[in-house]
Amino acid sequence: MRTLLALILMVPVLAQEPAAKPEGQAKPESQAKPEGQAKPEAQAKPEEKTAAPAAEQTAASPVPTVEDWLAGSIDFGYRFLPTPGGSQTVYRSVVNLGEGPKLLGADFTLQDPKHRLFDRIDVRANSWGGDPYNTAHVDARKQGVYDFRFDYRNIAYFNALPSFANPNLVNGIYLSEHQSDTHRRMSSFDLDLMPGRRIIPYFVYSRDAGRGRGVTTFVSDGNEYAVPDILSDHTDNYRGGLRFEFNRWHITVEQGATHYSDDQQVYENQFNPGNRTTPLGAQTLSLSKLNQLYGITADGMYSKALLTASPVSWANIYGQFLFSQPKTDVHYADSLTGNLAVVSSLLFYTGQQDVATGTAKAPHTSGSIGFELRPLKRLRVMESLSTDRTHNAAFDILTQTLLFGSGGTQAVPPAALNDRLVLVYNRQQVDVFYDLLSKLTLRGGYRYVWGNATVRAGQLSQIGALESGEVRQQVGLAGATFRTTQKLSFNVDYEGASSSSAYFRTSLYDYHRARLRARYQALGSLTLQATASVFSNQNPAPDVNLDSLSRFTSLTAFWTPGGGKRLSVTADYTRSTLRSDLYFRIPTQLNQFSPSFYRDNGHTATTLVDLSLPGYGGLTPKLSAGGSLFISSGSRPTEYFQPLFRLSLPLHKNVYWNTEWRWYGYEEAFYTFEGFRAHAIVTGLRLVR
Repeated sequence: MRTLLALILMVPVLAQEPAAKPEGQAKPESQAKPEGQAKPEAQAKPEEKTAAPAAEQTAASPVPTVEDWLAGSIDFGYRFLPTPGGSQTVYRSVVNLGEGPKLLGADFTLQDPKHRLFDRIDVRANSWGGDPYNTAHVDARKQGVYDFRFDYRNIAYFNALPSFANPNLVNGIYLSEHQSDTHRRMSSFDLDLMPGRRIIPYFVYSRDAGRGRGVTTFVSDGNEYAVPDILSDHTDNYRGGLRFEFNRWHITVEQGATHYSDDQQVYENQFNPGNRTTPLGAQTLSLSKLNQLYGITADGMYSKALLTASPVSWANIYGQFLFSQPKTDVHYADSLTGNLAVVSSLLFYTGQQDVATGTAKAPHTSGSIGFELRPLKRLRVMESLSTDRTHNAAFDILTQTLLFGSGGTQAVPPAALNDRLVLVYNRQQVDVFYDLLSKLTLRGGYRYVWGNATVRAGQLSQIGALESGEVRQQVGLAGATFRTTQKLSFNVDYEGASSSSAYFRTSLYDYHRARLRARYQALGSLTLQATASVFSNQNPAPDVNLDSLSRFTSLTAFWTPGGGKRLSVTADYTRSTLRSDLYFRIPTQLNQFSPSFYRDNGHTATTLVDLSLPGYGGLTPKLSAGGSLFISSGSRPTEYFQPLFRLSLPLHKNVYWNTEWRWYGYEEAFYTFEGFRAHAIVTGLRLVR
């Protein structure tokens, strides 16, 4: 917060300009002109002679209107959280709210009536005090001199679901092989100089950093072991440029640089049997000690240009171009002991040491161009073309030494590897909009996607060192927007595609997507909204046989009798369906496939009733009640309930006492050990100025 305060104060000082004369400075009374056509002085009535100069003096007063230098509100309080019942790890993975004092929210504005260092500063903050997601945002500006924006977000991510990636679940061991307890902080500083001018310089710095602990897997020949790890990464992005703002065209040129660092430490210092439950060659594999370190650093420069133009009243043109060439360096080392094996030769050893280094360069070019034409009053045509090209050339080398219980060692010949990735992706789309009637707009379009990729082939490949793939897809687009009256309107969109090839087994292939949205003003106080969508995707290739379908239907109602002065009701219901059938390769038998079927039928409902209670002394208490629920059946039946009750009691015209109660209930039919129940009570004050 010290850094934030210093930036707020320094930016206006660096960009300040001499104070201007107050706006509205009137001419001397002898030069001021009376409004309207005045009568000659000789014909004016005596009272008019006296009143007119007084009115002129009032209108011409150079004293500015006094504004409040501070306005806004702040909410603070304390959350009481009785110990949740059931699974603590699932509670933290889903809710993760903590107990203690909280800054629930702040939203205020600072103004300088004399416009010295700044005109206005807006500050917003939410959920400070240990909650899993908190934010802060600051806007500072001085007209014609600078605009400054600061944004901060902190995400505490915890995930340790016992049923995820847990081969020992059948043995009653509720420890997932992949767990995370991390914090991610994202901040950005954005400064525009001379806003509103023709040429606007700007500078931006952003940082994305993460740290924490977790569990990952160390894979060795014949077995894999769940081990703890320490994570740390950050990305710094520096960029600046110029915006050229003219009547018919706008250009932005930008130069930037990034620095990325990712470090991981994996360790184990106790006996770990791994996931293998049977001996290998009459011996039981295990891991007794492990130290593993890897570090990745990447640096790169990039250049970007954007253009929008309107050369004539019936046409707009836009385009952008980006080029970057990052370089990545990798360093890896490990040291481990245990009872390990080389499966191909049934060679058992007691220790291993590895050292690896690598480097890669990845030139990346992307660009797009498009236009919008309005040749006729009712006709609009939009065309766009984009391309994205990446070429990654990499080299790495690994040296490995095996240690034996007898004290002997064996050096494995160094393995050097040249890796390669070439990826080209192109997309062209045209859309035509036509106003068939004054209240009916039709849309038709076509999209073509094509590209190719070349990568290093796998170890079992029989086609050579490199493997290539293509994507070819044709998509038809259609839609309509209908506005019958101010009470009723709806929009429908459809998208259907046919593909001849795709990169991945689960990629979009032959798919259809449709969506309908409608809004109806049933009464002056009742608004209904409905949304329905369906999506299907099929890949008939014999080794894929993908067939997926999802449906989504929702209805929302807003009822505000009397303009919502005393009562307002919001209610929403959603029905969802998901079906997925896919064949996957059996890892130990790559030429054989097994089906994977998943089903989910869900019901989601949310409602909130806001009621203004009879007041006292001009103060009106407010009561809110409602909540949400989710119930699903299928492959993983789940129930989740979250009712709430909220009371806002005014103690003074500027002071409110707020209290909220929420209950969280989570249950799974197949994994009953993952259920939890929790109460959360928050009470505090809201101060308003």
